[in-house]
Amino acid sequence: MKSPRPTRAAAAALFAVAAALLVAAVVGCGGSDSSTTTSSDIEGVKADSCSGVEYGGEGTPQGLIVSDLPMRGDSAERSRQQVDAIRLVLEQNDWKAGPTTVGFQACDDSISKTGLWDPATCRSNAHAYTDDDRVLGVIGTYNSGCAAEEIPILNKAGLIMISPGNTAVCLTEPSPLCESGQPNSLYPTGKRTYARVVPNDAFQGAALAEFAKSEGSKQPFVVYAQDDPTSLGQAANFRAAAQDIGLELSGYASWDPKAKSYASLFKEVKAAQADGVVLAGLTEENGAQVIRDKVAALGSNEKMPLFAFDGFAQQATIDDAGADSKGMFARLPGRAPEKLTGDGATLVSDLQDEIGDQHVEQFAPPAGEAAAVLTNAIAAAGPHRAGIVKAVFATRGGGIIGAYRLESSGDPDVGPITVLRAGSSFTPFREIRPQPQVVTAARADATASTH
Repeated sequence: MKSPRPTRAAAAALFAVAAALLVAAVVGCGGSDSSTTTSSDIEGVKADSCSGVEYGGEGTPQGLIVSDLPMRGDSAERSRQQVDAIRLVLEQNDWKAGPTTVGFQACDDSISKTGLWDPATCRSNAHAYTDDDRVLGVIGTYNSGCAAEEIPILNKAGLIMISPGNTAVCLTEPSPLCESGQPNSLYPTGKRTYARVVPNDAFQGAALAEFAKSEGSKQPFVVYAQDDPTSLGQAANFRAAAQDIGLELSGYASWDPKAKSYASLFKEVKAAQADGVVLAGLTEENGAQVIRDKVAALGSNEKMPLFAFDGFAQQATIDDAGADSKGMFARLPGRAPEKLTGDGATLVSDLQDEIGDQHVEQFAPPAGEAAAVLTNAIAAAGPHRAGIVKAVFATRGGGIIGAYRLESSGDPDVGPITVLRAGSSFTPFREIRPQPQVVTAARADATASTH
């Protein structure tokens, strides 16, 4: 039976209570003595998808920072930790960005029916942010498809978005893969108002291809989530990079996220005499069943290597796929939390205190970095959207995730990629900096649109 949709007032009340309980849990765990509070006296963005305003300073905040992440489904824990990381950065700065006091709202771009990001919700969220003059910046999204829905709306309002997780090339750079005139069509004002602190899929496709070759794969088979442009783009990036370094793909096919079994797909993979399988997609796209059926048809991941893009680099993959995930590889944009130093190591330690025995999710530190970039920009420009955008693009970042600078495209100028290996959790296996010419090749798969 389908539950009725809650009223705006009821939904707002539920989110406020949930946020208050979350904050109370953070303070009560012994990891922080912050004065963070959620108060109904502080009016926030008027959207059912947003929790109450969090603020630990005096008086009321002069501006708001919002996060836009999928808070349900398999992404829930990953997104909660990203929110925790953002909050930690704000607490460390006493809820100030220079002289400007800032509050925080966590907003959800997923829906309960699927647990996935939802295009209509993404657009509705973006309009809510632009309509509230107090919103100075958005940290998000995680899913590139949601970003493509929000960026044009935010761009018209001159509102910055900084992503800790988007990787699709076409959000920032032209490629034969791009649809609808992207990336230029995403920026109707002609000015960039979007940046990310993680390298894009051209870097990641190149790194994964180089890694697969180093592991002895000569003819991998690529499978990607059907009807998902981001997954298709990742598969195409890998294919182009693989061909550039001399690999010959044994096959290239999609999986239907709604299917109950993938036995026939992996029968095809077996017949093609593949020596490795590459997965481009999300755990949420029935990824656990894909992994189980792969192992059932082709053997363990030690026997037949399984290489996955970052949509699988989360604890939910291991929890959902169980023992069949053991030994699989998943790549992560940037450096693994365990390998960070300085401010990054401090953030990871503080976050570990917050979450207890859980493993720190791979995208939590980039979320903290995005918060640091945004607060530094607000400190430099004050509560003025246009000035904040300029300050973000002048960023020489890296306090948390390592040194980099933002290019005019909105991408970081360096792209280390970490390959993780699954056990009881994902742990770092190797860090790769792909060859520039392989990255260029990965970006330019002109044949991908025919598949």
